[in-house]
Amino acid sequence: MNPLKRLASQTAIYGVSSVLGRFLNYLLVPLLTYTFAPAQYGVVAEFYAYMGFLAVLLTFGLETGYFRFRAGGEQAPAVVYATALRVMLVANLAFLLGAWLLRQPAADLLRHPLHPEYIWWCAAILALDSIGAIAFARLRAENRAVRFALIKVLEIALNVGLNLFFILGLKAAFETDPGSLPGRLWDPGIGIGYVFIANLAASLLKLLMLAPQFRGGLAGFDSALLRRLIRYSLPMVVIGLAGIVNEMLDRAALKYLLPYDDATNMAQLGIYSACYKLSILMTLFIQAFRYAGEPFFFAYARREDARRVYAIVLNWFVICCVFLFLLVTLFLDVFQYFVGAAYREGLSVVPVLLFANLLLGIYVNLSIWYKLTDRTLLGAAVSLIGAAITVGVLLTLIPRYGYAGAAWAHLACYSAMVVISYLLGRRYYPVPYDLKRVFGYLALGLGLYGASRVLVGGLGWGPLPVGLALLALFFALVFVADGRALIRRRGT
Repeated sequence: MNPLKRLASQTAIYGVSSVLGRFLNYLLVPLLTYTFAPAQYGVVAEFYAYMGFLAVLLTFGLETGYFRFRAGGEQAPAVVYATALRVMLVANLAFLLGAWLLRQPAADLLRHPLHPEYIWWCAAILALDSIGAIAFARLRAENRAVRFALIKVLEIALNVGLNLFFILGLKAAFETDPGSLPGRLWDPGIGIGYVFIANLAASLLKLLMLAPQFRGGLAGFDSALLRRLIRYSLPMVVIGLAGIVNEMLDRAALKYLLPYDDATNMAQLGIYSACYKLSILMTLFIQAFRYAGEPFFFAYARREDARRVYAIVLNWFVICCVFLFLLVTLFLDVFQYFVGAAYREGLSVVPVLLFANLLLGIYVNLSIWYKLTDRTLLGAAVSLIGAAITVGVLLTLIPRYGYAGAAWAHLACYSAMVVISYLLGRRYYPVPYDLKRVFGYLALGLGLYGASRVLVGGLGWGPLPVGLALLALFFALVFVADGRALIRRRGT
């Protein structure tokens, strides 16, 4: 199969599973924001931010390391897999034991002393997901995208189903008839914690479905390979941590940086986190591309036309991302109903977050230079620079501008990382990216969004017809600039 078609088809499969699965998960946003107050929803956002940091530590960057040494051909794929899997099992079981022993001190430290069970539940989710990550990496490396997608969708479906059962079933029954059987099953002391219970059950189901990928997975351990694997992968942990700083530190920091009391700060965190979810379509596409792109880039690197193909990939990636940016921003009056009315005061940050995530996607494409040349330490330095920018902007802007400052921190960070990564890539692994087209499409997206603000906000035109007209104009310009050439290439 044509390599670009293969990448597109793999991305489509991962994308369908991500979009379908995350769409199901996305339904939790209106469910939770219409049911719980912003301060309660803020608890979920806070803990998932902490979990983002720990998830990077507990996977040790071994997914990328596994792809690298499997593709290198120096060791049998089964040996590489077994070596990585043993590390994951030992480390995560030790983490789980530590979380159980220290759950109350940790809850006290995070200002949730009445809920040490949150610590234990979140730790169990993290351990199950981290062990499952290496099995998912094996599915990706073996191009078993359909099985990967099926497990992901079933996991998220169970998570959503249990949330619906707990909130629309048990909680509603408790509020209408506390003495009924379903009403007695609802514990108001747990409250928003049922979100963690649902997630834990779904993570356990996922690990059970991944059982075939663990069969025989411990045979063939190689200690010499382990040392090389760790040397390659540990910088990926630094990169991952820096990435999580860039992606999630805002939600962990808002509680402490906002200049209000704890209850107000948690409410502001809840509002910001709910509006952040409106950038989910961009995040889903980037995630799907990562699943398909990383093994593709490694597998295709030895081909003579690899760099030309990578340039084409970036061009079409940007086109897709600009479309998603316009889809949400031009129809934000529709998307706003996915969050409760108490949360909509934060909608102004959505365009900023969408464009920031678009730049993150470009960085994902550009970052092949350090992965393909084994310069992961230099790649880590780029991420650390981004993290430093994030921390500096958060500390400067949040106390003054609230959660809007958090959104601008994302944009500042990813802008810098794109520029630095491109310049380093030109030196270590030059790819003939078509910068005129890339910047042209970015400017086109921003220009069409600006036009919509003038036509709708300034002249009072209807948002729906304006959005449809501007989106049609975008498609027409893409067809003229790149679509016709693509059709001609397919026809030859």
